[in-house]
Amino acid sequence: MSTHPGFRSLQSEIDNEELTFQGTVPAWLEGTLIRNGPGLFDIDGTRVSHWFDGLAMLRRYKFIDGNISYSNRFLRTDAHADAAEGRLTGQFGTDTRGWRRLIEPLRSGLPTPTDNANVHVAQIDQEYVALTEAPRRVSFDLDTLQTQDEFEFADDLTEHLTAAHLVDDQRQRELVGFATQFGRVPKYHVYRIPYGSRTRERLTSVEARGPAYMHDCSVTDEHIVLVEVPLIISVLQALNPFTEGIQDLFSWEPERGMRLLVIRRDTGELVADPVVDSAFVFHHINAYLDNNTVVLDLVEYADNRVLDAMQMQQLDTITSNPAPDGTPVRYRINTTDESVERVSLGEVGMELPRIAQADVSGRHRYTYAQLTHRDGGNGLVKLDCDTGETREWWEAGVYLEEPVPIRHPEATEDDDGVVIAPALDTEQDQTDLLLFDASTLDIQARAPLPHSEPFGFHGRFFST
Repeated sequence: MSTHPGFRSLQSEIDNEELTFQGTVPAWLEGTLIRNGPGLFDIDGTRVSHWFDGLAMLRRYKFIDGNISYSNRFLRTDAHADAAEGRLTGQFGTDTRGWRRLIEPLRSGLPTPTDNANVHVAQIDQEYVALTEAPRRVSFDLDTLQTQDEFEFADDLTEHLTAAHLVDDQRQRELVGFATQFGRVPKYHVYRIPYGSRTRERLTSVEARGPAYMHDCSVTDEHIVLVEVPLIISVLQALNPFTEGIQDLFSWEPERGMRLLVIRRDTGELVADPVVDSAFVFHHINAYLDNNTVVLDLVEYADNRVLDAMQMQQLDTITSNPAPDGTPVRYRINTTDESVERVSLGEVGMELPRIAQADVSGRHRYTYAQLTHRDGGNGLVKLDCDTGETREWWEAGVYLEEPVPIRHPEATEDDDGVVIAPALDTEQDQTDLLLFDASTLDIQARAPLPHSEPFGFHGRFFST
């Protein structure tokens, strides 16, 4: 069985190489796309067990004057130093040493968790920060990708797990996130970070059921929405020395249903807490307020099997995609009587959804996502969330990663702009950076990278 090139370790690092490309990069597109994700899976002859456990590698794509430059660099973290000495300290599926460190301080004050911040990035205060779900963060230089210091917030919020997705609400000029605290009464601490600050302002603490594994959240102009799926984290099991990874700490309990927590941003009041049929959710699309109804769009799975499908033994093949498809759904949550209406937004298989940054917390129309329901590749799908209509781009043997839509600064239409995404051609063993017209999904530019990249997770565009 051959290793899928998207899950192959990369050793090389590129420093600010100008890319040649076919097509045209629009002159108005100026800024830097930073993507984060695993880059090294094999350490001293041992392969990590789960995709989420690869060592963090940043990718930088800079756009200026119609040109593109590229860099990539591993974060120089404690986890990276351990790997250099042949020690494998995973956190999700490889072993539980990192995750036990999240929980054991509750009784024994043992060391801090892993700093393998390989999931996402954000700008906090004046620093650029790599994020993961363990409560350690690493700052880096936007231009050179050089690792700087471990990032510390200027507060004492207790967190044993934390959100790698910080929602960036440009309308209210703040980031929104949550942290999970274990204990006799586990809690979710919901907070905001005003632009220019490194202090998390706690809005409220909500009693958790479980607690549950949550990866993302949404905001409206007036609310924060958490989705507590029935994937429960067993704190007692975490202390069992025979567990292999955090997945061994999970218990899928669909009889609990899925809890939708709606919290006011101004007062921290929990205004709705309905329980709906069970499902599993990684990523939110967006939320907005429609009179007294919170409209919440998600990518949803029937259960948590998608986590098992991300084991490396499942992914190390180029012949099949073992992961089930996520589908887009909409929940309409009445904040007065807590009634909920669920509707499908389409039968398309999709993941890693993104909307234009300016639409976050407001009414959105289009979302762009990785198209997953075709065999032999992942494409790009544009979903009209108002009508359910879709437009797709797909090439055989090509695996497109998370698409990032960038709206034209003088746009008159919601889909006036470009969509940026790396794509791995497995037949050519080549990663290209693709620029699509956000309206038609026609390719505007194709820029081959100097090496084949392993698949990453998430990225953020920082305008110049």
